[in-house]
Amino acid sequence: MEIINEKDPNLWRTAQKRAAFKQGLFSYFAVNGFLWLIWFYTDNNYFSGIPWPVWPMLGWGLGLAFEFHEAYYGNKKDMAEREYEKMKNERK
Repeated sequence: MEIINEKDPNLWRTAQKRAAFKQGLFSYFAVNGFLWLIWFYTDNNYFSGIPWPVWPMLGWGLGLAFEFHEAYYGNKKDMAEREYEKMKNERK
């Protein structure tokens, strides 16, 4: 039985994107948790307006959402290939 060490380039690229997303998600929670702790211990008036850690969370979260979409749903080329295969199978 021969073991094949070659990686499928498409699967490898997807795996790298998903791993990068998971690392980014961990960083998001770690850094934003730290920012909330800073806010909690330095702000004397907790309930006056919107806390400032919300703004970095929103900006970074938006970028993370795009990274999630690309990692788990693919880019335009991958989506077009899946749609083509779907249409081809429907014709049969």
